[in-house]
This record gives sequence, structure tokens and C-alpha cells, in this order.
Amino acid sequence: MKEVAEKEKIPETFWFKRFLTLFFVGFLIILLGVAFLVAAVLLSGGGNTSFGGVIFIWFFPIVFGAGPEAHWLILFAIILAVLGIIILFIMRKAARRTEPLS
Repeated sequence: MKEVAEKEKIPETFWFKRFLTLFFVGFLIILLGVAFLVAAVLLSGGGNTSFGGVIFIWFFPIVFGAGPEAHWLILFAIILAVLGIIILFIMRKAARRTEPLS
């Protein structure tokens, strides 16, 4: 029984490598998205510019935006902030369930 538990145990380096891989893939996707947006603005030649964003300080989202369509971007940012907090609580609950009892 003890041998089966040791075989199923995954080394911590695996999880660290997996985290770093996902982190860099996510970073590259964001970087590509920003590059596409900059290229689209430069090639289109004109138009209105709007932006919105969220800054998290612990559990408190600070939502901001500017421009003619900022209200939609702020609403979208609020929805993403609420979804992020919900996912955080779900993941935290799942992590507590899987913790080994000592």
C-alpha cells in the first residue's frame, strides 16, 4: 500500500515547471494581443480610443476606464473581477479538500 502512494506522488519540480510554462504562455498570449491591437490602430489610421482595466489589491478591485465606450469596458472589467474572485474561492475550497490530514 505504501509503494502505491509513493508511485502516485508527483515531485514538486513537475508542478513548478508546469507553473512556469503556463505563466510564460499566458504572458506571450497577452503580449501578442497587445501587439495585434497596436498594429490594428496604426494600420486603421484613426478612430476613437477607449480603455478600461482592473487593479486588484487583495480582494478589492479598482476599476477604471476612459473614452467614449469606457462604460462597456468598465462593466466588462467588473464582470471579470467578480468571476476572478469566484474562481479564487472555488480553487481555495478545492485545495482545502485535497490537503492531506496530518
